[in-house]
Amino acid sequence: MSGTPPAPGRTTVPYHEDRSPGSGALPPRPWYAGSDAARLSLNGRWRFRLSPTVADTDTAFTAPEFDDAGWSELEVPGHWVLQGHGAPAYTNTAYPFPVDPPRVPDENPTGDHRHRFDLPPNWPGGPAVLHFGGVESCARVWLNGTELGHFKGSRSAHEFAVGPLLRPRGNVLAVRVHQWSSGSYLEDQDQWWLPGIFREVELHSRPEGAVADHFVHAGYDHTTGLGTLRVSCDPPGRVTVPSLGLDLATDESATVAVRPWTAEDPVLYDGELVTPGERIPLRIGFRTVRVADGLLQVNGRRILLRGVNRHEFDPHRGRALDRGTMRRDLLMMKRHNLNAVRTSHYPPHPAFLDLCDELGMWVVEECDLETHGFRALGWRNNPVDDPRWEPALLDRARRTVERDKNHPSVIMWSLGNECGTGQGLSAMAAWMRRRDPSRPLHYEGDPSCADTDVYSLMYADHAEVERIGRRTEEPPDDAELAARRRDLPFVLCEYGHAMGNGPGGLSEYQRLFETYPRCQGGFVWEWLDHGLHRTTPQGAEFHAYGGDFGEELHDANFVCDGLVFPDRTPSPGLTELKKVVEPVRITEGGSGDGPPRTVVIRNLHDFADLSGLAFSWAYEVDGVAHASGTLTVPDTAAGATAEVELPPVLSAPGGTRADGSYPEAWWTVRAVLAEGTAWAAAGHEVAWGQLPAPAPGDRTGPPVGPPVAPRRSGADLTLGPGVFDPATGLLTAVAGEAVHGPRLEVWRAPTDNDEAASGPSDPGPAAAWRRAGLHRMRHRTDDVALSPEALTVRTRVAAAGTDAALRVVHRWTAAAELLRLEVTVEPEGEWHVPLPRLGLRMAVAGSLGRVRWYGGGPGEGYPDSRAAARLGRWESSVDALQTPYVRPQENGARPGVRWAELTRADGTGLRIDGVPEFFLTARRWTTEELDAARHTTDLTPGERVRLHLDHAQHGLGSRSCGPGVLPRYRLTAGPARFAFTFSAVR
Repeated sequence: MSGTPPAPGRTTVPYHEDRSPGSGALPPRPWYAGSDAARLSLNGRWRFRLSPTVADTDTAFTAPEFDDAGWSELEVPGHWVLQGHGAPAYTNTAYPFPVDPPRVPDENPTGDHRHRFDLPPNWPGGPAVLHFGGVESCARVWLNGTELGHFKGSRSAHEFAVGPLLRPRGNVLAVRVHQWSSGSYLEDQDQWWLPGIFREVELHSRPEGAVADHFVHAGYDHTTGLGTLRVSCDPPGRVTVPSLGLDLATDESATVAVRPWTAEDPVLYDGELVTPGERIPLRIGFRTVRVADGLLQVNGRRILLRGVNRHEFDPHRGRALDRGTMRRDLLMMKRHNLNAVRTSHYPPHPAFLDLCDELGMWVVEECDLETHGFRALGWRNNPVDDPRWEPALLDRARRTVERDKNHPSVIMWSLGNECGTGQGLSAMAAWMRRRDPSRPLHYEGDPSCADTDVYSLMYADHAEVERIGRRTEEPPDDAELAARRRDLPFVLCEYGHAMGNGPGGLSEYQRLFETYPRCQGGFVWEWLDHGLHRTTPQGAEFHAYGGDFGEELHDANFVCDGLVFPDRTPSPGLTELKKVVEPVRITEGGSGDGPPRTVVIRNLHDFADLSGLAFSWAYEVDGVAHASGTLTVPDTAAGATAEVELPPVLSAPGGTRADGSYPEAWWTVRAVLAEGTAWAAAGHEVAWGQLPAPAPGDRTGPPVGPPVAPRRSGADLTLGPGVFDPATGLLTAVAGEAVHGPRLEVWRAPTDNDEAASGPSDPGPAAAWRRAGLHRMRHRTDDVALSPEALTVRTRVAAAGTDAALRVVHRWTAAAELLRLEVTVEPEGEWHVPLPRLGLRMAVAGSLGRVRWYGGGPGEGYPDSRAAARLGRWESSVDALQTPYVRPQENGARPGVRWAELTRADGTGLRIDGVPEFFLTARRWTTEELDAARHTTDLTPGERVRLHLDHAQHGLGSRSCGPGVLPRYRLTAGPARFAFTFSAVR
């Protein structure tokens, strides 16, 4: 068949543009990692030629004798756009070509691949299949000059019968891959468009009598503790499970006592399936999934999904992931208390599911389907509502289910994502129910839930989730459908959009999940930032996003919305999520006045009791541990609560801090793994809580000292250890340290959530802040007054073009070696926007590069994203305080800080105490420089350390794709009072 597009008026289209799923491929079959049948990997260096259009190609390259010496080489699996041929492109929803289904542009990069291989000497001969794990987006295949067929469905496996075509030596495999095809209309999945052969290519021997299909049915009856095993197989054979004493014919059932498989305890029984031509190892997990009593249940219990959406991605290799990377991802998920994955928006590499079976993870597996770009067109010509596309849709459903039906970790099938509605989805759902009635179906895009077993939404706000939990949400118009939907369990298939600094509001979602049984958790969007690794001409490394490759249409850094940075470093968002979803809740107990004498341990596991955890306590004063020990906690059952006595009140040094304030005491209670597991070593921390403790010893403390009067000294004005500019009242030095400021600051480099607009009438917080001029505030000194006790500086802070202002009074006092600043802020005029921040901005010497603080840490925290901030003493370099978001933005604030010290290598420096506690930010560039940067390489360290001492910060929310900041975390302009004390560190 020619690869040339048809002339205008022709009624036929070339194979890559027809709506069919392809031709020549074998029916799908289950994937398994290996058997006693021979396999040969064809991965490695292939010869490669790229043509800009289909019209520039012919099929001469398929002949075995074709001379490809002038071609390039390419690594397979891989993407040619990541190996020097063309460029990647990113769009979120828009198709990067004119929408005219099933047609695609003439400008259709086409990659011709050739690979020469020999069979190993012990190759058995006879029937064999050529296996492709994944190719984007359409492949046409020849072996030794004979065409095998073509296929679409990028994330599905395809196989061809090739036994008679094989030669002992000199086999030539030729594959033509088109970047665009009719299949591209079904794969608009908010990710990089990355053409190529990106999963394994293998040759599988299929001797006579080899397994063509098998289906492991392994249910569990929670009322009896018995599991029932039945394995269907073509051709028939026998199944053995030695540890259960089973030796069965296929299609024969047996019921025995078993330990069930769950994400918390992923028990797998090793077995073997034997047919006349093949022996296949089995890993059997007994479990039953059903929707009953309005709940999604596994083994008779409601489960709570603490999940993430997961695209397959690597910053160097795109979607060509290796098993080691998959395992590292899953280990990181497990160590951060996650128990579920939605495979957005396609079947993952099947090895990932093997690992989910092994390590324990609930999986919602999605078909390779999304047509989101049609939404902007009012869903006109949407393929899922066009019967001509139904064969392609059903092919994708079949290839998903048949490949992965034997994984116990897969508890739901998902029809696809953001496809609107249509008869094609109904056809998929009907086929999946017939083929596998043991798993519920998921699809978010149809509010009627006509084809699904769970009610699913994405990015519903907290109020809507609560209404759903109460089953009082607004129903669909159809009364029968409304009644059915209200009987369904609810899942947020996407929430907590983790783009840039955020998400905020996770704790409030989790409390709703724990309060309302119908709300069974969800999947944060998403696991990983999809930044592609790049290097500047000067050798600096950074991660690129949409628009960095000259795309004519792109969605910028919306592809960087993960809990993990592209290099797989956990972001603060992942640390926050771990704390929010921890399966053990540790809170203070007791009642009445005074600190708690008991601690409440609530077991939020779905199945496991607490016998696998060890508990400890520590008694800390101002972050210094004075005593510690083990805490005896009973083996509390899943869903139950225990209240445990804390040790008696302990003695500790009394007195006051340097500024005269009193120290504070806290209990810290930790839950760690008592023994090692497959995903973490013994001692790994699962959960923690902090409770106020009785105050230590003597709280009277010595007086700080008599007040010091300000005085003029030449051109300067001095007050205790402080030196001021007499004209502006700005501090220029304290305790011998040169400083600049402090001055009131309200601006922050907007986060991705700040920048997000929800429509023309609501351009988002950052746009509103800029309209109000908060990024260009002017400072006017109205008065610098001296009294015997204080230096008082009055200023007015406002932007050009508005009468909205902040009246600020700085009252400086000194005692002994301490310099104290009390700040009073009063708004003036009409304020229609919240403030980004409210606090002081100042600069100190760049040599003060070490930071110690007592407050929240060790990572950053913001008002609605600080659950993971643990009160303690922490230490860091200024450089390490920065969070390297792919697109630079506000970051690095440490919340709840009582005091901080900035020091040099010799230990000398500056101390700052705050009342009330404050947010501390320290960086080597200004907020303006941070705001202007588009990549991390745009930030150049300056000669000074820039400090922000914030009384308050506006929250984060997840508005980049979801709800904004909850009302309680909005920073409304209003009266404020706060104070700081400055002193030397010697």
